[in-house]
Amino acid sequence: MPCKLAITSMSLGRCWAGHSFIAKLDAAHKYGYQGIELFHEDLIDVAARLSSETPPPSDPPRSAQIAAARRILRLCRARDIEIICLQPFSQYDGLLDRAEHARRLEQLQFWIQLAHELETDIIQIPANFLPARYVTEDLDVIASDLREVADMGLRATPPIRFAYESLCWSTRVDTWERCWELVQRVDRPNFGMCLDTFNIAGRIYADPAVASGRTANAEEAVRESIARLVQQVDVSKVFYVQVVDAERLEQPIVPGHPFYDPEQPARMSWSRNCRLFYGEKDRGAYLPIKEIARAFFHGIGFQGWVSLELFNRRMADKGPEVPEELAKRGADSWIRLQNDLGLVVDKAPPPVERM
Repeated sequence: MPCKLAITSMSLGRCWAGHSFIAKLDAAHKYGYQGIELFHEDLIDVAARLSSETPPPSDPPRSAQIAAARRILRLCRARDIEIICLQPFSQYDGLLDRAEHARRLEQLQFWIQLAHELETDIIQIPANFLPARYVTEDLDVIASDLREVADMGLRATPPIRFAYESLCWSTRVDTWERCWELVQRVDRPNFGMCLDTFNIAGRIYADPAVASGRTANAEEAVRESIARLVQQVDVSKVFYVQVVDAERLEQPIVPGHPFYDPEQPARMSWSRNCRLFYGEKDRGAYLPIKEIARAFFHGIGFQGWVSLELFNRRMADKGPEVPEELAKRGADSWIRLQNDLGLVVDKAPPPVERM
């Protein structure tokens, strides 16, 4: 299977900033995206817009969410865009509060129903990033929790797969190595991982809380991590990949910085505000994304969906030009990635007028 271009729906503008799902989908279609990761926030926004209530409800009933899923599928089909996953089913794994664990499983059963309506077979689970007092250190418990969702997915008709992802600020699972260990422990055919260039580099290469923006021995850490990844990871367990970069800040994220938040790790604040598309050196991109992506595509031989999961402060701007600007920047980065790594792709981007 050749590589196919996708993007996360919220990466083209946040719905709460006024960017409608249709506007974002039209921008994605114009610039040749073949798939989207549907951010649950966008589904909720579509459901709220379908409501006759004034103001629209912030927590639409499940019937409205089902109607929204059906509408989203129709909109995507009309533009020949596939929904590759529903995400993020977050703050689930390793909860110490087992009543909350049970509540989340009940929610997951509904997410499976939503996935069926969307005609996608993947739900993405980011590793839990709640404060440590809420999340167990016991990997056996975390593996058991994840096995529980995998078994729910296997019982579904049709079955649902789960893509587990380590975030560079996750509480217990913040490296691809720990993520891969848990995928192996779960040991279910429908449970795999999402590999993300940003979250790998963001953990072992970048440190946005120090002036240099880098960890000690950053280059060596990346070389060693890439070597382990190529040696250890079974590509059949990589359900899709994400490729983005991030900005080196002029000042570290410490008290006084505009992105500083005492309630969250610096890497999380940086991730939410400062991701960039691949190769955007003119915007401050500085991570070793080419080397990590090369390991994905040529080291373990990944082929399939490549998603551009951007989080950036630009997404919160209200200007109507935001979705198209971000879609174009992402498409430009996709061309750079193809050229830099010699990717075999499903189709070339369509010719469009320059903005």
